[in-house]
This record gives sequence, C-alpha cells and structure tokens, in this order.
Amino acid sequence: MNENAKPDRSGVLRRLVVAFAACGTLAVPVAFAHPEGNLDLVPPAELPESARQAGEAMLLQDVGANTFLYIEQDHGARITVLDVTDPSRIRSAGSVQLDAPAAFDFVAPAGYQRELVRFREGSGEAVLDLHKPTVPSLKTVQGLTLAGPVTDLGAGGFTVASDTAAEGDVGRDYQVVDTALFGGVAQVIEVKDVREELTRRDTGTTFLLTDEGLYLIRQPAVERWKMRQDLENLSP
Repeated sequence: MNENAKPDRSGVLRRLVVAFAACGTLAVPVAFAHPEGNLDLVPPAELPESARQAGEAMLLQDVGANTFLYIEQDHGARITVLDVTDPSRIRSAGSVQLDAPAAFDFVAPAGYQRELVRFREGSGEAVLDLHKPTVPSLKTVQGLTLAGPVTDLGAGGFTVASDTAAEGDVGRDYQVVDTALFGGVAQVIEVKDVREELTRRDTGTTFLLTDEGLYLIRQPAVERWKMRQDLENLSP
C-alpha cells in the first residue's frame, strides 16, 4: 500500500461520535439535529496555513453575501482574515500587521463595520475598522477612559459606561463616542451620573436620564430612513 497516497476526500465521511457511559451501562451515541446525524471535524492541517497558528480572540462579521472570521494572533500584533462563507471551502482572505500595545478582546459593535476592542493589562481601547473587510485597521479613540458596558448606537457610534456607579450614588458615568466621521480620532462626549438608559430602535434615539435631566442621542440618518419608510407605507 502506498502510504503517501492522499485519500479521496469526496469519498471520505469522517464521523465524530459523542458517547457517554454511566453506572456501567453501554455508551450510547448522542443524536444531533443534522440530516445525516453526523459531524465533520476539520483539523487545522486541512485549513489555510494562516489558521494553523495559536490565536488570542475571534470575531465573525457578515459583509454583504460574505462572512469573514477575524483571528487575533501574536498577542495582538496580527489579524488573520478567513472567508468562511462556504464552510466546505474555507479560504484565506489576508493577514494584517497591527500596531497594538497588547493582546485585546473584541468587546462590542462600535458603529457600522467597526468593533470596539479592549486591550488586556489595562492598556485602553481602540476601534477595529472593518470597512475594508480584508484589510482591517486599528484606530485610537482619544479621550475614551471608561471600561464598562458598551451600547451600540448603530452606524453613528456607541456609548461606554463606567464599571460601577459613583460611590454614594446610583448613577453611572457615560461616554458617547461619535464614529460617524471616524478618521482616526472619534469625538467623545461625557455624560455624568446616568441613572437609566433607553433606546428607541426605529429612530435610533437613545435617552439618558441623569440628575441634570434628560440627554438625547439622535441619529438623523436613521430618522430620515424611518420617515421614508413611513411615507412608503402610506402610499396607495
């Protein structure tokens, strides 16, 4: 037999059977909600070379009809991009070097095709710009100092709250980050002692209730879109 001959993948069905045994009973295969009742486990050796390295974190992003997987590697110094639109044909879509101070985690969407990342070891935050899906880039956010919960505001930006309410009070501090005209530095606006936050999705309006009163974060582009939709629905 020729040991170097490669098997015909079209004729190979690899099965991953998950079984369990308890109290001396016979192991029984677990049933999966799959038409053929099987799983196809693909090892790194059968994926593109860029996927055969250790990674720090991952992000899935839909871009039009395609789906890309971003893998952070080399402690934040590089991002590998895989086109995973067709699971049976994973393809390399590029690899980009990043000027990152440390490894980071993907935190939350930060506007259209942007993702807020938070560097580990308390090194701050940045925005990963994905407008060029296969050539992502990191952009700093000057003045962003809070590191609590993040709320996506759609295409316009996002808010970041403080980890906890101020001592002796029930409100959190907020920072509103406008990324609509993001050119490397976004606009950060401080809102102190926010007691409650509500968002109206159809108009993109976010309401922040504070000791000073009510703050409104508007998204005019979303408002115009809703107005057009309303007019179309009224048309005979």
